[in-house]
Amino acid sequence: MNAAEIRQVIINILNRIAPDEDLSNLDDEKPFREQMELDSMDFLDIVMELRKLYRIEIPEAEYSNLTTMASTVKYLLPKLSATPAMA
Repeated sequence: MNAAEIRQVIINILNRIAPDEDLSNLDDEKPFREQMELDSMDFLDIVMELRKLYRIEIPEAEYSNLTTMASTVKYLLPKLSATPAMA
């Protein structure tokens, strides 16, 4: 997967977790929590979806890498670069 495909995967996951949120104007540099109504359980749902879809483990100590779209894509790119897009 490339960066654009990973971004779309994250958008798809966010759409499932928060279907009422408008993601069309999502700023990739601003934290998700500043732009959306996400609580800690929603955040864990993102991590669990990534585990379920792509079998990647994200240690709790690395959750800070998933605060913005840009940081999430950057973090996931080496982990998913050899993975075909699924979601």
